[in-house]
Amino acid sequence: MQQSTEFDSLSFILQGGFVSISVAVILLMMSLASWYFIIAKTVQITTLNSAIKRYMAEFWLAPNLQTALENIKMDSPAHQLATNAVEAAQHHQTHAAGNLNESCSYDEFIARNMRRSLSHTTSQLESGLSVLASVGSVSPFVGLFGTVWGIYHALASISASGQATLDKVAGPVGEALIMTAIGLAVAIPAVLAYNTFVKKNRMIMASLDGFAQDLHTLLTTGAALAVRNHGAKNNGVKNDSVKNRHNIKVMPIQTVKSEGVPAW
Repeated sequence: MQQSTEFDSLSFILQGGFVSISVAVILLMMSLASWYFIIAKTVQITTLNSAIKRYMAEFWLAPNLQTALENIKMDSPAHQLATNAVEAAQHHQTHAAGNLNESCSYDEFIARNMRRSLSHTTSQLESGLSVLASVGSVSPFVGLFGTVWGIYHALASISASGQATLDKVAGPVGEALIMTAIGLAVAIPAVLAYNTFVKKNRMIMASLDGFAQDLHTLLTTGAALAVRNHGAKNNGVKNDSVKNRHNIKVMPIQTVKSEGVPAW
């Protein structure tokens, strides 16, 4: 009986004419596209997140900026961000020295280049999400359209045969509802994956944004940001101590180098 039902459902789609077959093919293509991006984005986000965390940890453990840029080479957005920031600082000091009144400030110039690097990473992380969003929002309606067309086609066939009994109507109408079920089966994974990827992307960008702010402080002041523990208590004694968030320091301008970047 189960095999007969499956055969009838497939036969119903094949016998539904050009419209039913087109709807089924569209849903199949949507499903393949969504699962391709689900797998691809999972690998991409996992790889980028791991590379960013590893680079940031090694970067702040370096004794100075020169060592960090020369010895830590990873295919990571954080590495690209640090390189672009150093290039921007170098470019400003080289070309803006003669027209200080017309150029933007040193820290603003670095911040602009950092924002451009962060925007590039954002576009990289968001690639493919529009496909998942489209599949998740459109596929249920595509399946519903297939169901409506299938019911219309089934009722027209029953009317032409002149046998409008319940057992003659229930079968074709039930088979037509399969298109709606297929549409939901395509949409649900796409919606869940989209929400998950958006959350992961926000976490990655928040981490990069924090790294960019600390790096900006390092390049503009020459030292990493210090954190003051206001009102912290240790064994009942108020503590206003200051500790460095990172140990890295900026070497003298003439000695800072990176691969492919001239000395400052």
